[in-house]
Amino acid sequence: MAEADQLVSTIKKQLKSQGMTYRDVAQALKLSEPSVKRLFASGRFTVGRLVQVANLLGYTLAELSREAQAAQPRISTLTETQEREVVSDPKLLVVAVCALNHWTMEEIVQTYRIDPPECIKYLLRLDKLGIIELLPGNRIRLNIARDFDWLPGGPIRRYFQSRALGDFLTSDFSQDDQAMAFVNGMLTDQALAQMQEELRKLRKRFAELHEESLAAPLSKRHGTSLLFAMRSWEPGDFVKLRR
Repeated sequence: MAEADQLVSTIKKQLKSQGMTYRDVAQALKLSEPSVKRLFASGRFTVGRLVQVANLLGYTLAELSREAQAAQPRISTLTETQEREVVSDPKLLVVAVCALNHWTMEEIVQTYRIDPPECIKYLLRLDKLGIIELLPGNRIRLNIARDFDWLPGGPIRRYFQSRALGDFLTSDFSQDDQAMAFVNGMLTDQALAQMQEELRKLRKRFAELHEESLAAPLSKRHGTSLLFAMRSWEPGDFVKLRR
C-alpha cells in the first residue's frame, strides 16, 4: 500500500474507533459533508488538511504518520526459498545485512566494493522479497517486524555456522569490547525454562540498544555480534565413558 493510502486508511480507522463521522470532519475542516467524502475517496489531502484531521483525532501529523507506519504489515521471517536467494550472492547478502542494520545506500557503496548501480539492483531484489521498500532518492525503509529473525536451521543460519562462526570464535576475547563465558551446570526443567526467559530478555535488550544507537553516525557505531547458546549436552569424551 502506498504511503498516502496507508495514511488515509489509518485516519479512517481512527475516525471509526473514536466514533467520529465524515460530518464531524466536515465541521472541523469547514467543508460540506459531500466534499469530505470526495476528499477521502480521492485521497488528495493537502498537508494543511492532514494537520487539521490529525488534530481532530488528537494527534500531531507526525504521530499519525507513525501510527500509519506501525499499521503496515511487516514480515517476521523469509521463506526458505527467499533465504536461499539472499545467501546465493555474497554482494546481495552484504547489502541485506547492511540494510537490516539501517545503513544508507551511500554508506554501503562507500564501505564495500559495490558501485551505485549494483547496489540499486540488489536493493530492488530486497524490495521484491519484501524486506525493504526502496523509496525515491534511493532511501531504504525496512519492512520487517521487531521480532524478525532468520529461519532456524535455514540457509542464512547454515551459512553463518559454516562460513562465519569459526572466524568469530578465533578471537581470544581479551579486548575491552569483547567477552566470552562458558559455564556448565545441572538444571531442573523449571530452571531451564527460567534460563530461556533470561536469554529472551537479553536478546530483547540487545535489540533495544541497537535501536538507540541508530541516532549516532555510522562512524560511531561498531558491528557487534552476540552469540549465546544453551542445550542439554555432554562432551563426547564423557559419553564414551558412560556405562
